[in-house]
Amino acid sequence: MNTYIDNLNWRYATKQFDTTKKLTPEQLDMLCESLRLAPSSSGLQPWKFYCITDEQTRRELLPISDEQKQVVDASALFVIASRVGFDETDVDRYIARVAEVRGVSVESLAGFRESRIADIVQGMSKDERDSWCARQSYIALGFLLSCAAQHSIDACPMEGFDAQKVTEYLGADRDGYMVRAYCAVGYRLETDPLAAKPKVRFTLDQVVKKI
Repeated sequence: MNTYIDNLNWRYATKQFDTTKKLTPEQLDMLCESLRLAPSSSGLQPWKFYCITDEQTRRELLPISDEQKQVVDASALFVIASRVGFDETDVDRYIARVAEVRGVSVESLAGFRESRIADIVQGMSKDERDSWCARQSYIALGFLLSCAAQHSIDACPMEGFDAQKVTEYLGADRDGYMVRAYCAVGYRLETDPLAAKPKVRFTLDQVVKKI
């Protein structure tokens, strides 16, 4: 437990990456798995992720990412997107996957299917569903950051880009998704002045109320 907390204290939103150091394919696969295994409401996983190592792609993203240098200097850029227009087909897609993985019939999951459709598809407006999906995607981002810290990989969660243009550039809109966040990953530049600064957080009793 202490090691994990130490790693969280070690991490910070890295602004300057060492362009000479690259993550291995195995490290990137591990980070991808942390996204895949992240929890979501009812397990529905209303998201899609892009792991971008191609330098040309990242250079082309830079002008629509407010020229944030982490986009091109980091070893890789993860792009987090969430489902837009979540509907019954998304529930059915998950139901089919549950049946496949657990070796049960689709019919046996009818009650779960109907409850999810009633609560989410019928129980929310489209805007509410889109907002719900966006919030789910930030849970996955948190798991990515935690996994990176646990394995001494630097990361920087980011917004500040033109979400619509990035979505269109990646073709996410054609699949029914909207880009919500970035996360640059790699290794910090040792001369980054932020690396040596103490982490600033409110005290435990200021943010956690034990009842």
